Amino acid sequence: MGNKQYPKKNPVPTKIERNLECVARDGVILRSDVYHPDEKSKFPVLVCRTPYDKLTDRYVKTATDLASRGYCVVVQDFRGRYASDGEYLWMWRERSETFDSLDGFDTIEWASTLPWSDGRVGTWGHSNASWAVWMTLDSVPPHLFSALASGISQNILDINFGIFETGRRLEWTYMMAADMRKRLGKNDGPTDPVSATEIWHQVERGKYIWWLPLSKIPESVFGPINSQLQTYHRNQNQEFQHFDDIHRKVNCPVFQITGWWDRLIGTLDNFHGLTVNGKKHLVNRHRIVVGPWGHDATQFDRKIGPVDYGYEAESSYAELIARWYDSEFKKIDNGLNEEKPVQLFILGDNKWRGEDKWPIPRTKYINFYLGSLGNANTLNGDGFLSTSNQSLTNEDLVITDERSAIQFEYDSFLYDPRDPVMSLMRADSQAAPVDQTPHDHRMDILFYETPVFQKRVEFTGPVELFLWASTDSYDTDWTAKISIVHEDNLAINLTYGIQRAIYRDGFNSPSLIEPNKPYLYKIKINPIGCAFLPGQKLRLCVSSSDFPNFDRNHNTGKPYWKDKDMRTASQKVFHSQKMPSKLVLPWIPSDPQTNWSLISK
Repeated sequence: MGNKQYPKKNPVPTKIERNLECVARDGVILRSDVYHPDEKSKFPVLVCRTPYDKLTDRYVKTATDLASRGYCVVVQDFRGRYASDGEYLWMWRERSETFDSLDGFDTIEWASTLPWSDGRVGTWGHSNASWAVWMTLDSVPPHLFSALASGISQNILDINFGIFETGRRLEWTYMMAADMRKRLGKNDGPTDPVSATEIWHQVERGKYIWWLPLSKIPESVFGPINSQLQTYHRNQNQEFQHFDDIHRKVNCPVFQITGWWDRLIGTLDNFHGLTVNGKKHLVNRHRIVVGPWGHDATQFDRKIGPVDYGYEAESSYAELIARWYDSEFKKIDNGLNEEKPVQLFILGDNKWRGEDKWPIPRTKYINFYLGSLGNANTLNGDGFLSTSNQSLTNEDLVITDERSAIQFEYDSFLYDPRDPVMSLMRADSQAAPVDQTPHDHRMDILFYETPVFQKRVEFTGPVELFLWASTDSYDTDWTAKISIVHEDNLAINLTYGIQRAIYRDGFNSPSLIEPNKPYLYKIKINPIGCAFLPGQKLRLCVSSSDFPNFDRNHNTGKPYWKDKDMRTASQKVFHSQKMPSKLVLPWIPSDPQTNWSLISK
């Protein structure tokens, strides 16, 4: 589905009705722009609710495109945002504290009565607007017949791993404060989101991502939204989203979209939850597309970062929406119903493949054991990944390294939070492939690599790292990043994960660790979907910081948001027989009848 170009056929002229009023049940007025074909008829209605200004170019273009395809399209400002009345309460809090479930219900039912409506309503929206879709699904509006939600995780903790996302969250908060300033008539900062984002990156970012403590950033920086930010600081380990509670209530088919570099790729968990725990009669009607994209619904392009993934990677958000609803509402035979419900773009192959389920049932989870001669630091170190520490059959993926017999028991490095490993990313979001070679020299990164693959090897599915490690501190972080290394040594990030030591027993059971005691950390890594081709290899980098994608651990054991102190930590990663650290990868055999044995001397 994701690769299908779906151009408009015979587009129709459209009209726009500005700021139509939906009166919520508590009397607050929510204002929407309504795009519809300029003809006297009735159409299915597609609703998007957003906190990012309904006049933003991406909403205008998508809504105009969909209206020209024969839909009535509603784009509404959230309560307390831009043209709508009321108080804005952001998503980073218990969902019951916001009005968005009820506002979503009221908006759907209102939209079903519009003069251009045929009574059937669907949704669309990306990221925060997709969060609003799930809040609406929770309220089960009777006129919601189908839904589209893209770029939103099942859980908040799938996004932040219990750690403040310093770069992205401060940038986002600064941008969100702009409209609130304008509404209150304050002139102590930017009052429109575009200039706010520009000022943040040109002036403020370099100051405030390093500010200590974060709770003492001057209140004027984030203005009216500062109090919500400070509350959020104290609740990083709390789950607010819990959309898994909604899956059983969903009463219509849902189409979801995400990308392999989407920070919110927990969208896949939402799909899985719907198919496992949702209503049985809808199980086979839910769909998901995972493309070679990041967290940007306006850029479904073939080239992302330094890599061109070819023609099949191209699509557009409006085309994906239209194809779904043309099948759902207009019953157009566009091939959608013949496709498998899980559409995956396999990196490396650069082709789409349909699957029946996620995770893929034929997956074989292979343990790749970390090893070294005691010096895995930097790219020039001696770290390696091997499957030789386990019993494997000839039908399994076998990767051996002769150094396994003489390897050292651990690797070590010093982690100084005053000089953290900087995130190599686009702007403030790790949402694109980026050349990782600037980190090749760092002594505080451990490099573990497979040998060069001799045949195509595919890893698609969930990833975990079981890491035996110790520190001389009461708390620290452990980071993991997987990259594909091309024949020319270009290293491109594929996925990442992070574990804060105090959350080793779960986010609900934080506790300090005993210095210098080895612990087994189970690190969840975002899913992967990549075929490694002959001449390429897989690299795992282990460290203790990924800043400002995640906030620095100060190694003091104190709450990060009020801590000014920092100390250097002495870190060890173990890979002995008693403490075997291992990366668990989802291997997809190319052919169940084929026996693969990849052996490197």
